[in-house]
Amino acid sequence: MTQYILNSVKDSCTIKTKTIEVHKNNLLKVSDLIYSALKNKKKILLVGNGGSAADAQHIAAEFVVRLKQNRKAYPAIALTTDTSVLTSCGNDFGYDMVFKRQIEALGEKGDILIALSTSGNSKNVLEAIEEAKKKKIKIIGFTGNNGGKMKNRCDILIDVKSENTMRIQETHITFLHIISDIVEKMLTKGKKNENK
Repeated sequence: MTQYILNSVKDSCTIKTKTIEVHKNNLLKVSDLIYSALKNKKKILLVGNGGSAADAQHIAAEFVVRLKQNRKAYPAIALTTDTSVLTSCGNDFGYDMVFKRQIEALGEKGDILIALSTSGNSKNVLEAIEEAKKKKIKIIGFTGNNGGKMKNRCDILIDVKSENTMRIQETHITFLHIISDIVEKMLTKGKKNENK
C-alpha cells in the first residue's frame, strides 16, 4: 500500500508536468484576462459539478478573501452555492439550466466565466458557456484530456492530459492556485505580467 501511495503522488506530478508543458503560456493568458477584468470593475463567475463545484467555491474564496496578501476583496461568485436558486431552477427548468439562469441574471459584458468539467461534456456547464457567449463574457475552460464538447467553445481551454478524474481535479486546483497567485501579485502591483 505504501508503494501505491508513492505511485499515486508520482502519477499526479507527472500529469501536472505533462500538462504545464502544453499550457504554461495559457496560464499567463488567463491571468492577464482575469487581471484586466478585475481592473475594469468586472467579476469572475465560476461553475462546475461535484468536485469541480467545490473547486469553484474554493477559488472564488481566494479572490474574495485572499490567497497570500492582505488586500482589497475582488468580486468572484461561485454559481454552485445558492441552494434556493439551484433547487428552484432544477425543479422548474431542469438541472441543465442551473448555471445558465444565474449567468442570465448576473453576468455582464467583460466578466470572466471559469467553467470546470473534467469530461468537458457537462450539460449545465455547456449551457452556461452558451449564455456567457451571448453576453460577451470571456470563457476559460478547465477540462480533462481533449476537452470534450467544451474544446471549441472556450476562449482559452486548459485540458489536463489525463482521463483520470482525480488527477484532472488535482491539476485544476494547482493551476487555479497559480493563476490566483499571479493575479493577486499583478493587482497589488497594478500592472500586467511582465514575464511572458
